[in-house]
Order: sequence, then structure tokens, then C-alpha cells
Amino acid sequence: MSSKGKDIAEGSSSRSSAPGAIVVHHHHQQQQQQLVPLSRYESQKRRDWNTFGQYLRNQRPPVALSQCNSNHVLEFLRYLDQFGKTKVHSQGCLFFGQSEPPGPCTCPLRQAWGSLDALIGRLRAAFEENGGLPETNPFASGAIRVYLREVRDSQAKARGIPYKKKKKKKNLMIKPNIGSDNQRETTTSSNLPMQQSSQFPS
Repeated sequence: MSSKGKDIAEGSSSRSSAPGAIVVHHHHQQQQQQLVPLSRYESQKRRDWNTFGQYLRNQRPPVALSQCNSNHVLEFLRYLDQFGKTKVHSQGCLFFGQSEPPGPCTCPLRQAWGSLDALIGRLRAAFEENGGLPETNPFASGAIRVYLREVRDSQAKARGIPYKKKKKKKNLMIKPNIGSDNQRETTTSSNLPMQQSSQFPS
């Protein structure tokens, strides 16, 4: 490291030295690449992937990523509930089905369905970006989709906030080569919830 730093220093102090100039230019390019910030989505995806990897390593015995299956993913989602911030009323609670309960209760806090749905989307993408095959992607398993659907429906009933699926009739009416770009943008907006800061343990 010290010799490399010396070469860079000598190159910057002598414009007539071609090799030194090349070293400085290359180092400057590396610095520019390192300073390019990740998007909010990419940063969140990296944190989620690291969190899931740490969860697998903390199992007894530890679970290798190559051995991960949908059961491990389901256990991970249930594990995250202890860090949730969404009040989900039980059926025996007086406030069950009320969107705005008049007082506090002892019902547990859970991860919101929207947060879990977005999390699975990021982990599904991260799995394949890190060398996983689409056909063996545990985050794309049918069991995961069933679990998310059950969480969505149960939370909607408990909180009195019915889930409303966005209509896609406008998308079906638009043909690929008809209509301006602005029209397409207004009718194909993402259905994903707004991303929030990670609620998961580091």
C-alpha cells in the first residue's frame, strides 16, 4: 500500500512522467466508481440480503445458502414479526376489525403485509443476482405466496382495512404502439408500497 501511495504522489507531482499520470488517472477513476451512491432500493436490498444471510448463519446448526428452502424463508418472516410496528388485533379483542380503535390494547405488533411483500421481492432479486437459479429460488416458492396472501387477508380483517386490488382495466385498453409515453406512465404505476427504513436487526 505504501509503495502504491508513493507512486501516486510522485505521479501527481510530475506532469512529465507518463506512467505516474496513468496511475493517477486510474486511481481517480476507481475513486469515482466507489463514490457513486447506490439507489435507495439497492441499498435496502443489500441490507436485507445481509440480514437473511446472518439469520441462516445463526441457526443451530448453521444453514448454508445452497441448502436454503421455502421453510427457512417462512421461519425468517415469522422471526421478523417481533420487530414489527403494526398492531394486529386478535379475534377476542374488542377492537378487532376497527380501523381506528378508541384506546390501547395488548394485541401484538407484527410486520405489515406490505413490508413483507416488498421484502420478499428484494430478496428474490438478490438471490438471483448472487448466483442463484430462478428455478430454485426459495423466495419465489408458491408456499411464500400463500403465506403472504394469508397475512394480507388476516391483517385486513383484524385492522378493519380491506385490501383493495388496483384495477388494471386501463392497462388492458392501451395497445403497445398507441398512445403517448405520458399516457403509459400514468396507467402503469408500481403497486409496491413506499419503502421505509429497515426495521430488521442488523
